[in-house]
Amino acid sequence: MAEYEFHYVHMLAQDYLKHVQQMPQLGLCLNKTSQILQKVAFSVQEEVEKDMETCLSTLDIVSVDSARRIFKSVMEKEFEDGIINWGRIVTIFAFGGILIKKLLRHRAPLAMSTHEEVSYFIAEFIMNNIAEWIRQNGGWENGFVKSFEPNKAWPNFMDISTKIWGIFSYLK
Repeated sequence: MAEYEFHYVHMLAQDYLKHVQQMPQLGLCLNKTSQILQKVAFSVQEEVEKDMETCLSTLDIVSVDSARRIFKSVMEKEFEDGIINWGRIVTIFAFGGILIKKLLRHRAPLAMSTHEEVSYFIAEFIMNNIAEWIRQNGGWENGFVKSFEPNKAWPNFMDISTKIWGIFSYLK
């Protein structure tokens, strides 16, 4: 079961990073979870990039290893209070999107292995830290999709932006 779950989360991360990089996804039929995740996470990512442009410009991400270190630090800080919710889970993907864009600026075009490595460490973090919470809260289809499907009010991401801003100041 855990292997299937890992592959599923890894696929969600890969789909999201392809979306951020505007890579064609021809021939792929994205499932509903992936489609909703792309809309929600990209919306969050755009807000964070706009609100924190100055802070993000100071991040020097020139390799997958530096991206992994920063990702791990930010995620540990974001979840250190033990609070998990779907909004925070969305920020994991949004932050991964920010990192892949930073890598793209330094190494264009990205090697396919770079895309694979970033999506892998996103999935690894989720599986190692919050997979049980996801299971207990309806899983991706019955929890996440029902929380974010169209016509539902999305949570206020201002709180999430504020939290990420505080985390970035910690990294300086």
